[in-house]
Amino acid sequence: MSTQAHPSTQATHAPAQPWHAGERCLQARAGVAGRMEDVGQRVVRNYMPDQHREFFAQLPMVVLGAVAPDGRVWATLRAGQPGFLHSPDATTLNIAMAREPADPADAGMEDGGAIGLLGIDLLTRRRNRMNGTARRGAGAGDGSDGVLRIDVGQSFGNCPQYIQKRVFEFTRAPGTPTPAAARHFTALDARARTLIGSADTFFVASYADLEEGERQVDVSHRGGKPGFVRIDADGGLTIPDFAGNLFFNTLGNFVVNPIAGLVFADFSTGDLLQLSGKAEVILDSPEIAAFQGAERLWRFLPEQIVRRDKALPLRWQPQTDGASPNSLMTGSWDEAASRQRAAALANAWRPLRVARIVDESSVIRSFHLEPADGAGRVAHLAGQFLPIRVRLAGHAQPVMRTYTLSVSPADDVYRISVKRDGTVSRHLHDNVKVGDLIEARAPSGHFTIDTAERRPAVLLAAGIGVTPMLAMLRQIVYEGLRKRRVRPTWFFHSARTVAERAFSKELATLTESAGGAVELVRLLSDPKDATRVKDYDVSGRIDIDLLRARLPLDDYDFYLCGPTAFMQSLYDGLRALNIADSRIHAEAFGASSLVRSRDAGRPAAPTARPALQPVPVTFVQSAKEARWTPGGGSLLELAEQRGLAPAFGCRGGSCGSCSTRVLQGAVAYAKAPEFDVAQGEALICCAVPAAVDADGNQAIVPLQLDL
Repeated sequence: MSTQAHPSTQATHAPAQPWHAGERCLQARAGVAGRMEDVGQRVVRNYMPDQHREFFAQLPMVVLGAVAPDGRVWATLRAGQPGFLHSPDATTLNIAMAREPADPADAGMEDGGAIGLLGIDLLTRRRNRMNGTARRGAGAGDGSDGVLRIDVGQSFGNCPQYIQKRVFEFTRAPGTPTPAAARHFTALDARARTLIGSADTFFVASYADLEEGERQVDVSHRGGKPGFVRIDADGGLTIPDFAGNLFFNTLGNFVVNPIAGLVFADFSTGDLLQLSGKAEVILDSPEIAAFQGAERLWRFLPEQIVRRDKALPLRWQPQTDGASPNSLMTGSWDEAASRQRAAALANAWRPLRVARIVDESSVIRSFHLEPADGAGRVAHLAGQFLPIRVRLAGHAQPVMRTYTLSVSPADDVYRISVKRDGTVSRHLHDNVKVGDLIEARAPSGHFTIDTAERRPAVLLAAGIGVTPMLAMLRQIVYEGLRKRRVRPTWFFHSARTVAERAFSKELATLTESAGGAVELVRLLSDPKDATRVKDYDVSGRIDIDLLRARLPLDDYDFYLCGPTAFMQSLYDGLRALNIADSRIHAEAFGASSLVRSRDAGRPAAPTARPALQPVPVTFVQSAKEARWTPGGGSLLELAEQRGLAPAFGCRGGSCGSCSTRVLQGAVAYAKAPEFDVAQGEALICCAVPAAVDADGNQAIVPLQLDL
């Protein structure tokens, strides 16, 4: 944030441009630059509101950031009896604290020095930030009177996320000299590693020298589960950056000035560990996706380290129920490492152990699955499916199917919810027990949802089509609570009877926890023996008339899943209401698919024509050859005729399980598949050799597949 002129020379109001170039860079990268410009005008002030002034006066501790004469930035904690922070007016904050030469941050607190300040109440999770200019000398305290005056540059509030609740007590009088001398290091020793490795809280200082020649210092809080800071082999620290207020004060400073000062406190002993060194923002890394809740990462390489035993005159004890709910929604480095090991096995069949079996309705049973090979789960997206294969009596080869995961990426297990309908489904219901192993590959599929989208979502589920919708709703609510904004959602859930309807209690709980952001509409086509309001809201089926009656006038994204006739009818009805094709998302089961009408002006994707004469086909891995003939079926059927057993799921081009690399030649589809096949691959369940090669030449080219 850019520093303004001295507040005493101008009216107290929000700065014209509250963000500096580094902050604006990261805001743009996150897609919130326009919104943050408006927010900044409203929340960043060059004075302290009365509630901030009163808040500071109640605190027993303050976090400070300052820049030493050598340009290093340091973070520190100072304590005093409540009232040691005092604001005589809206642009001034006085801190009653003596000079502490042992504190490396103290050297930066000279007259005219830039200061960053964070007031934080660990008991209530409230915090407010401020930065400004240190004033010492006549009328401002020269150190001998034990007062540091700060003239306010900017003042703004912060959200209460990731703060662990603690209560304090003083163990000696504030201002009493620290009993132990400071110790200096250039690398982390065993004590430092233990403190950092178990920490759930630390504070970080940073600063930017702006074009106007002014310096702005920031100091902020970081929290997570114990161990959320990873100590790397080179002695550096890697820290996940979780969803916050999108100001990017700290990381924005790193963009323009990659140095930082960190302070870790041992709240039970009063020891402080202060570090100063280099910082780096990491915006692209597979570890970001692997660490639950991480939006980005940053690294810190310490260059100077100071330990000050019993530097704080007070102790903090955690509250029994004091764990931050936001922190509990995040992952750990062990989990992230496990996910990355699993990602390396994404294309392999892996054993999953059945950990739990739950009957969700009279026809749907859930199977909770955990990896049995020591690696973690491959991260999935809400709405994706899990390819599994099982061995059935009378079948020489394993039989593969795909089942939608009915849990969100934040849940700690895979869960497939299976309707008793079909050979494999009946096998799962009748024969699979807790402790049994099922083979699976990495989750896949394109039927997913963006929980951060601000446009309301309408989830339309019929029968077993509830499974991807439930996963989406779980993720909408989870991410919404974590980020403090739940995407507005309508969930229409249709079933034949109460007995056949699955997840009634789970959906009700999710709806209640969403704080009014989710509206659940329950339908029964056969409501006999059911009570209206208690068991259902509407009798009948989901149709366009119901949507028009229930949905307020708005702009929605629609998600459909259920029987083909159900989805086609709703799709056609929505298109008749001028809902754009791109706003209607659907998932089909089995060989069924949706017949879509393209939006006006959207060109159809070019497609190759199926070959009109026989084409030689080689299955390279198996060293087998075959000859495809027009009308002879798909490449999957051809492979099966030659004794191969490729993976497949839907046989209709909707799941992608059969995707196979094309080594030579080209393929065509009689009907464009729903699944977006990757370049150089083919969905062999519905593909045939093409009449043109990959370069568009009018010729028959022998086809080679990586099977």
